[in-house]
Amino acid sequence: MTDTSVSPPLIRILHLEDSRVDHALVKFALQRSQLPCELTLVDTMDDFRAALTSGQFDIVLADYHLPGFTGLDAWDEAQVLGSELPFVILSGAIGEASAVDAMHRGVSDYLLKDSMHRLSHVIERALEMSQTKRAKARADAELAESRQRLAELAEHLQATIEQERADIAREIHDDIGGSLAAVKLDLAWVGRRARDEETLSHVNTAMEMLQHALGASQRIMMNLRPPILDQGLVAAVLWLATSFERRTGLAVSVRRSSEFIEVPHAVQLVAYRTAQEGLTNIGKHAEASAVDIDLSDREGVLTLEVTDNGRGLGPDELRKAKSFGLLGLKERAAKVGGWLDVSSSPAGTALILSVPLTQAGVPDGNDNGNQEAHDQSDFV
Repeated sequence: MTDTSVSPPLIRILHLEDSRVDHALVKFALQRSQLPCELTLVDTMDDFRAALTSGQFDIVLADYHLPGFTGLDAWDEAQVLGSELPFVILSGAIGEASAVDAMHRGVSDYLLKDSMHRLSHVIERALEMSQTKRAKARADAELAESRQRLAELAEHLQATIEQERADIAREIHDDIGGSLAAVKLDLAWVGRRARDEETLSHVNTAMEMLQHALGASQRIMMNLRPPILDQGLVAAVLWLATSFERRTGLAVSVRRSSEFIEVPHAVQLVAYRTAQEGLTNIGKHAEASAVDIDLSDREGVLTLEVTDNGRGLGPDELRKAKSFGLLGLKERAAKVGGWLDVSSSPAGTALILSVPLTQAGVPDGNDNGNQEAHDQSDFV
């Protein structure tokens, strides 16, 4: 019958010890415990460095008191060399304060030489802890990489959405808007030449429907990518507030640090979408009677705060609110070096965007700058 058992792997131990007697005792203790291992003895810092850099060991077992240096000095040197090997101090006279200091600095474990019978257990535990630590580090790195890929995907999707919005807005303006304007001119021509009341009635009805279609087209275009963005962030936020007031009947107060706040296109778009999302949420859920918008670029930080005096959000509602639209805004804010905060109480809700403007390398926006600008009067 074939023996399919697998022998445990050989543990390669780097033993830093200046006493040949203690080295022999360590070897004897490990033989008695039947721990499969191989010991390599070094007794100087130079030999220790050379052995570490060889990459041939699984664990370091170090005396504390050595000629001219200590076990902690060896630990520090191992960190300088980038070693991730578990490190166990084995000493006959390490004080409690030194042992605590060693553990705080990251040493895996320590053992007194009069407890040599526990040495194999300490070594196995240190190896297990090291493997767990490396596995956690790999998992953390993979998680961080996954989050980075998700953030990049979210950024790509947002850029794609903004580009598609701009393209659709341009098509509405150039194609649909132009066609509706031409039909309006033709209807006006027919109306001026019509003589009977029935024809005039149909023309007037068609003109009313056409005007409604023109207004809807302009409203859709403005929501997709408002040309007023090209007049600056302040003008765009004021337009949002006015449109919101007209649509909902809620009073909106807009305070700004100046009449023109110059920010990069990317930051401008993030601030605009934040204000738009905040007003949309207020209109849907807040049951508010007043809304305040504060826009400031004081002290090199763009701050946009949208607050209402509505019913506020409970913990469950706040978690739900953060899961989709606001989460996307947080991703947008992070991409321009800013952050988004949401706070709520029974007195109302506040949505606060903060973006430092003095940082280097703020990326340009995806709104195509002035390329997508259109005169709103073209629709009229």
